[in-house]
Amino acid sequence: MIVFPNAKINIGLNVVEKRVDGFHNIESIFYPVNQLTDVLEIIKQDGDSIKFSSSGFDIPRKEGELNLCEQAYHLIKNDFDISGVQIHLHKVIPIGAGLGGGSADAAFTLKVLNELFELDLTDQKLIEYAQKLGSDCAFFIKNKPIYAYHKGDDFEEIELDLSGYQINIEYPNIHISTAEAYRGVMVKSSNQNLKELISEPIESWKENLKNDFELSVFPNHPNIEKLKAKMYHDGAKYASMTGSGSAVFGIF
Repeated sequence: MIVFPNAKINIGLNVVEKRVDGFHNIESIFYPVNQLTDVLEIIKQDGDSIKFSSSGFDIPRKEGELNLCEQAYHLIKNDFDISGVQIHLHKVIPIGAGLGGGSADAAFTLKVLNELFELDLTDQKLIEYAQKLGSDCAFFIKNKPIYAYHKGDDFEEIELDLSGYQINIEYPNIHISTAEAYRGVMVKSSNQNLKELISEPIESWKENLKNDFELSVFPNHPNIEKLKAKMYHDGAKYASMTGSGSAVFGIF
């Protein structure tokens, strides 16, 4: 079975609180971008082992560390008597770009395994599995626009349709680690209501919808700030860095 895990963008991102567990609480709008996808193929194989391979963008990982797709398989395997699989992932979504590619791959793996082995898992159960893999993963189960809060893994569905616009994404070939982005971020409570702001005309977003990570990332990576400025110069209605960077998107 072949599927196409898609990217996502953040429209507004407020880092509002440092948690006692070391994570941060955020507020953001997640929006799926279906024109930028990885390619994921999963087929059954005899036995109960997993074979993983990849192409496209190189996937950095420590020796012995499992890819998120492999981790997703083992989560399901722990609860169900399923056979082994072969997984091939062709990476098109840049890594360390704030586009959620790895999270999408993991979530789509869960969905494929559910269908391939006829497990009849509900979306809610798939979301529970996805939450164990990473903060963004659960978003890609339903893959609809949402308001995200707490660690970014609690969701509230919202009405937002950008199908009448063109979303351009530029990757400056810079890898921003989450740790780097958070090192310089200013944690502060927000008086913004993102759910209300997102319903305002898109022309108002430039002044009202901010990504807090830009304040920590731009000083160290001025080319990313220039990329955002170029989006506006080229006529974008709204432009922003997505997630903790480094990709920038423009809505035209």
